[in-house]
Amino acid sequence: MALYLVTGGCGFIGSHLADALVAAGHGVRILDDLSTGKRENAPRAAEIVVGDVADAAIVRRATAGVAGCFHLAAIASVARSNEDWAGTHRVNLTGAINVFDAARAQQGGPVPVVYVSSAAVYGDNPNVPLSEDAATRPLTAYGADKLGCELHARVAHTVHRVPVVGFRFFNIYGPRQDPRSPYSGVISIFTDRILAGRPVEVHGDGEQTRDFVYVADAVRFLIRGMAGPFGDSRVFNVCTGRATSVNALARIIGEAAGKRVELRHAAPRSGDIRVSIGDPRAAASALGIRVETAIEDGLRTTVASIAAAGG
Repeated sequence: MALYLVTGGCGFIGSHLADALVAAGHGVRILDDLSTGKRENAPRAAEIVVGDVADAAIVRRATAGVAGCFHLAAIASVARSNEDWAGTHRVNLTGAINVFDAARAQQGGPVPVVYVSSAAVYGDNPNVPLSEDAATRPLTAYGADKLGCELHARVAHTVHRVPVVGFRFFNIYGPRQDPRSPYSGVISIFTDRILAGRPVEVHGDGEQTRDFVYVADAVRFLIRGMAGPFGDSRVFNVCTGRATSVNALARIIGEAAGKRVELRHAAPRSGDIRVSIGDPRAAASALGIRVETAIEDGLRTTVASIAAAGG
């Protein structure tokens, strides 16, 4: 079995990936600065290197001897990117370049990199469902940096012969997403409030829609990506192709929690995208993989996990 590096492996998605790799018999080395990730999220069998992905020397050391890299480390908070534009750019784009550069410099030749991009690269593109060839028009520094990651991945492949594949994640949810973190998505925040019997704040009319993907499915895509093909540095959507409104989301969470849901509507947020739905067909065709978990099933597991953790 192989040794893999997982950057951000103590975080929400990264720790689930590390679990799956260990369960499959692989060795796992994690690089995480623990700014949002937690040691207790990681499997005990994993080696943890505490460090910043924007530190090229640490990335080179963490990459030594691995068969491949899964690059998930990032600062995903839009608010943080507004407050510390240069600092988040350093982690989100310079960090990715460091991983690509370390992968190309391996003693036996370049090793594959599977990296996470984001639906944020599409921005306010109204042509839904969004396919991978849709125009990219990011509205946030995070989205701009993720688009930059994709461009540098192409450079890594075409210039430096690094095998690469990227995945544009839509709205990932599941256990270990901390509802009290500013990085959390709407599902963990709603679940925390509904379990506590508190009202849920919905911006606008609540009919804005998103494409929600359970974390175990996201992990399946990442692992499948490490098997290639790597020939053209392609990027694939990780999405269901199905729309779920914010109002419907609150209702499904309430049903899973066995709680009455009180919605309170607030003013719409400036720049909020009305519809964000991905087209899953490219990954299905090229990689033979689709999202399998229905949102009702994924939410039942997520709600139970947050409840068990005292959310």
